[in-house]
Amino acid sequence: MSEQPVIRRRAEVLPEGEWSAEVPDALRRVHAARGSRMPEQAWPRLADLPSPESLLDIDRAVALLHDALDGDRHIVISSDFDCDGATACAVMLRGLKMLGAKRVSFAVPDRMRHGYGLTPGFVDELAALQPDLVITVDHGIACHAGIAEARAHGWDVLVTDHHLPGETLPAANAIVDPNRHGDPFPGKSLAGVGVAFYVLSALRAAMRVRNDVRANGVDLSSLLDLVAVGTVADLVPLDACNRALVAAGLRRLRNGQGCPGLRALIEVAGRDAARLGTGDIAFSIGPRINAAGRLDDMALGIRCLATDDPAEARELAGVLHEINAARREVQDGMVAEALAHVPQVDGDVAALCLFDPDWHPGVIGLVASKLVERHHRPTLTFARSEPGSSALRGSARSIPGVHMRDVIARIDTLHPGLIDRFGGHAMAAGLSLDESKWQQFREAFVAIVAGQLNADVLERVLWSDGSLPADGIDHRLAIALRDGGSWGQAYPEPAFDDVFDVLNSRCVGGKHLSLELGRDGRRWRAIQFGGWTEDPLPSRMRVLYRPAPDDWKGGGAVQLMVIHREPA
Repeated sequence: MSEQPVIRRRAEVLPEGEWSAEVPDALRRVHAARGSRMPEQAWPRLADLPSPESLLDIDRAVALLHDALDGDRHIVISSDFDCDGATACAVMLRGLKMLGAKRVSFAVPDRMRHGYGLTPGFVDELAALQPDLVITVDHGIACHAGIAEARAHGWDVLVTDHHLPGETLPAANAIVDPNRHGDPFPGKSLAGVGVAFYVLSALRAAMRVRNDVRANGVDLSSLLDLVAVGTVADLVPLDACNRALVAAGLRRLRNGQGCPGLRALIEVAGRDAARLGTGDIAFSIGPRINAAGRLDDMALGIRCLATDDPAEARELAGVLHEINAARREVQDGMVAEALAHVPQVDGDVAALCLFDPDWHPGVIGLVASKLVERHHRPTLTFARSEPGSSALRGSARSIPGVHMRDVIARIDTLHPGLIDRFGGHAMAAGLSLDESKWQQFREAFVAIVAGQLNADVLERVLWSDGSLPADGIDHRLAIALRDGGSWGQAYPEPAFDDVFDVLNSRCVGGKHLSLELGRDGRRWRAIQFGGWTEDPLPSRMRVLYRPAPDDWKGGGAVQLMVIHREPA
């Protein structure tokens, strides 16, 4: 089977309702094709968010927090070590302090020593902090042993998570997770940071009902910059609920109202806050926060997001920037090694499952993502949890049509004892097992995935929003497309396809393809990042592209961001 992608046009859906005359027809068409046929669907408002009241256990969660605030109890937030976990931790820290908490701190497990989540070993180290209440953010739903250990210490435990639960729930005092079985809350796609924000919103509402003066004047919308960053970085589907949260957070960041840490990260990443988009979060801001948890200590990232001191924020952002550069170097080497293992993938290969004893466990998820990009196959990469250990940690990435967590759960059912721990969701998951069981797991993984695949799933499809008239590709449209939606997972950025004449081409930066394209008497600058090849280009090409403001030339200039090209 060819690994070349196929361009397909989305079915045309006509927009409905009263759209502003300022909204270009192309943008209306884009939203309608994503299920938002009316303007109020395209731009959901915070006022339309579902109430937290329908979340299971929300009353118990609020009662735990009330007791902790009233009794001046020590609250310890247990954070995951990715961007969603870091932003969720910062939101919970900031929000609880805003609502009157005097004794609140956080702790993050060490990826190498403790592994993922609230493990018994991590709980034993938390004992030195003498917590009264432990709150998990972005994890906990699968931490049965660690939560049991925490309860044995006499601590209360509040789980806030968004991952899919197993057949049984841990013995926490309260569990807030919209993906719990039977939970009626409609926003199933909340990230961990979104769940944390909802818990705080419920707490503030309950405090106001009680006329608790500590809730007076507390504006939790000031936390939405962090909610937006964690939501986009975690690649959760941007349903209406998440788009409302992300849009509100982006407005704060563009207006210079972000917390000092995010403002510093935007600066060190070389981005313009006034024009910040979800792509900047996904590819520039999120990776710098994630890097701390991958190669160092996510406490650095949380401290950056939690501080109110601009000088400290700039210092920590600089450290995160340096760690991210080191992460890229490690990642590039591991990706090169992984690609060398599987230079070609044909239709008989259902899935990829790789292990290298020298790989870094903090980067294997990125390697799996790169392999999926290259070969369009469900991929699992393993590394030792620490040097010399027989314990392996695996990170999985999937493709549409293969639910990764369900695959791993099926293996666990068919081969009891093979997997030590696992968790995740449809497109990404993680697990641990002993090295002696890796080959057996690999065979089971490939076999189960093979049973789910068909030709449609294996076809790599690039979706287009159709053609654009040549005289309509202008600066006004480029700005409208960039700023006209919260683009991301399950609500993708606009993309169009047309046939262009190739008027000029050259290599820039050693690997990028700079083009001059023509059509119907008009010309545009275009660039395809990583698209340079020494092979001669045809005189006419079909191009999948996105019009964007040309920040390099400035003014009203437009360039075409080339996503894919093929001979016309």
